[in-house]
Amino acid sequence: MTILLELDPETEARLKAQAERRGIAPEQYAREFLRENLPIYGAGTGVLKPGDVQAMTKELTRGSENLPILPPEATERASFYEDRR
Repeated sequence: MTILLELDPETEARLKAQAERRGIAPEQYAREFLRENLPIYGAGTGVLKPGDVQAMTKELTRGSENLPILPPEATERASFYEDRR
């Protein structure tokens, strides 16, 4: 499939910079980026296949490694309403 995209100058520069960092053509970088980042869950059928839940969980939690661990009392009902009387 061939797709023609019109990119604004900033996006084009970012695409070229990422491709250059990998040592590949911008077209190849865009193709690989789409292949790696388009969701595959159920492929539009509404039916999850084995591994789809794990893939979705991985996507949802990407970047959360550095979030602080909250103590249990931080999510108790009283902590949300402690100012109200």
